[in-house]
Amino acid sequence: MKIGYARVSTDEQNLDAQQDALRAAGCDQIFTDEGVTGAAVQRPGLDEALGALHDGDVLVVWKLDRLGRSLAHLIELIDGIGKAGAGFASLSESIDTTTAGAGWSFT
Repeated sequence: MKIGYARVSTDEQNLDAQQDALRAAGCDQIFTDEGVTGAAVQRPGLDEALGALHDGDVLVVWKLDRLGRSLAHLIELIDGIGKAGAGFASLSESIDTTTAGAGWSFT
């Protein structure tokens, strides 16, 4: 199953473009955070998305900066997703850890 995650930092921003892209990519569920910066430790939508992942699922984001607050945080999240048996994909950067040869391992 593909599970989407979308985030906007300010109330003036809109989730529509991200959600449209995630739906077009085949996401069955989409979790969101609105008005939450990437630096925020507490992101309920992200926590729900990560909690919904099962073995063989894929977490999909529109852009990498919607997921992590820093490179180290991105690596930690993507590594944890992989260790849980799930994959990760970013639509804008054409990253997909489920494709042949992806071989993403950060340990």
